[in-house]
Amino acid sequence: MPHLDPSDFDLRAPPPGFIDDPYPFYHRLRAEAPVLRLPDGGYFLTRHADLVAVYRDATRFSADKRAEYAPKFGDTPLYEHHTTSLVFNDPPRHTRVRRLLAGALTQRAVAAMAPAVEALVDRLLDAAEARGRLDLIEDFAAAIPVEVIGDLLAVPAAERAPLRGWSLAILGALEPALTLAQQAAGNRAVREFLDYLRILVAHRRARPGDPAQDVLTRLILGEAGGERLSESELLHNCIFLLNAGHETTTNLIGNALHALLLWPGERQRLHETPALIESAVEEFLRFESSNQLGNRRAIVPTEIAGVSLPEGALITLCIGAANRDPAQFAEPDRLDLARQPNRHLAFGFGLHQCAGLSVARLEGRIAIARFLARFPRYRLAGGPVRGGRLRFRGFLSIPVEVC
Repeated sequence: MPHLDPSDFDLRAPPPGFIDDPYPFYHRLRAEAPVLRLPDGGYFLTRHADLVAVYRDATRFSADKRAEYAPKFGDTPLYEHHTTSLVFNDPPRHTRVRRLLAGALTQRAVAAMAPAVEALVDRLLDAAEARGRLDLIEDFAAAIPVEVIGDLLAVPAAERAPLRGWSLAILGALEPALTLAQQAAGNRAVREFLDYLRILVAHRRARPGDPAQDVLTRLILGEAGGERLSESELLHNCIFLLNAGHETTTNLIGNALHALLLWPGERQRLHETPALIESAVEEFLRFESSNQLGNRRAIVPTEIAGVSLPEGALITLCIGAANRDPAQFAEPDRLDLARQPNRHLAFGFGLHQCAGLSVARLEGRIAIARFLARFPRYRLAGGPVRGGRLRFRGFLSIPVEVC
């Protein structure tokens, strides 16, 4: 356990070592202050049961971010984006957008994506084999979701180069502490992305695709006899689709392949028993959750685990801590690729559970399984570089040799 006085803990200035390994800090906070009052007046939750209770109760806790983000972003493109996208809204707006997305991401539609994802992964692995080395993030994990989401939105392949940079800049603005440079980069990325999407949407309006497979066409057309999205809702939820699909899947794949380097017994186990891949992906999601933090706002005065919260209280849900809670998971700091049950919260829970979780799981299963089958003895070729963020846990670089 690290030395930590819970009263000094501040997400805006985390203690030394926190970004590299936050889990010892999470364990201490969960044991000593599971509903912690932060210096900025918000509350930090670390227990699995408390997160589930908040996620489940939309009558007391809101996902709407307008009150929280107005002072943080002001009247800026970042504010417009993050208060319009699906994940940061309550019904009925949330329900309408989610229904449109769900219609294009059915179980059948996701299953039909598998051959294209397998072909993409194999091309990336062929290139890695020819070089004898690769960066697990830049050359593999980050390349997969950009192409998959690009296909879902039917973004021409030649126009996908800026997508990852835009995504990193926009999501980077969600960190607890925001520099002026990060805010400027995020606002610039939103403006550039919107400019690009206006052209793409105009083209798709003139030449619609198949709404059963083309998510952008489905969002444009709306539902028969139903309410359509406004132009702002349409554009910002296209940005959200890329951001959510890119960040979570890149981190899932990168974190998983890094974890297997640290747990060689589990790597050998998965290599020898490929059928474990489905439970393995769930364990990777739990063990190193791509998204470590979520947020809610108390709509009414309420109580969590005996702590009174006033109306308007801002609540940070620590997904990374909940997914290592010993009250829910036996030996939570052990990677167990056959763990059952595994009720992790990596995709959230309840009304706002990730709409694209089936796509992320598909990409994770294919990428991790095929990589390990091709390169069971891959090894580090240099020091991994972490992304340096609290909300999204992942790497910027993991150089490896393959053989």
